[in-house]
Amino acid sequence: MQKDVKIYVASPLGFSEAGRDFMYAKIIPKIIELGYAVLDPWKLTSEELIKPILAMPIGIEKNLALADMNWIIGKNNDKAINISTGLLAILDGVDVDSGTASEIGGASMLGKPILGYRGDFRLSSDNTGSIVNLQVEYFIKRNGGKIITKIDDLQKELKLLFG
Repeated sequence: MQKDVKIYVASPLGFSEAGRDFMYAKIIPKIIELGYAVLDPWKLTSEELIKPILAMPIGIEKNLALADMNWIIGKNNDKAINISTGLLAILDGVDVDSGTASEIGGASMLGKPILGYRGDFRLSSDNTGSIVNLQVEYFIKRNGGKIITKIDDLQKELKLLFG
C-alpha cells in the first residue's frame, strides 16, 4: 500500500449528480486501487455544518453563515493541498472551473506535481497550442505534471508521477 501518497482531487464534479457519479464510480476507485490516499475536497467539510446553512431561508443571516462556511471550506481545502503529495485536477468544461484553477495554482506554487485529466473534447484553450487555458496548463506542467485525455490512462500516469 502507498498510503503515504496523498492525492488531492481538484474538480467541479461534486456540483452535479452526474459529476459525482463519475467521480465516485470512475476516478476515486482508480486512485484507491493504487493504494493512494484520496483527499476529497467534497468531503473535507462536515455535512453537519453545510446542510443547516443551505436550508436557511434567503436573507442576511444566511449570507453571513455562508460567508463563514465558505472560509471554513477554503481553509480545509488549503490544509489538504498543503499535506498532499500532489493533485489530480479534473479539467472538463467549457473552461477550467475557477476553483480547480485556483487549487492548481496554489499546489504549483508549493511545488506539488499535478496530473490533469480532460476527457471533454470541446476546445477550451487560448490557442491551438494548448489544451486548456495556457496559464493553467503551465502550472500543471511546471513541476513535471501533464494533461491526459483518456480515463484509461489515469492509473498509469498517476504511478509515473507519484510512484
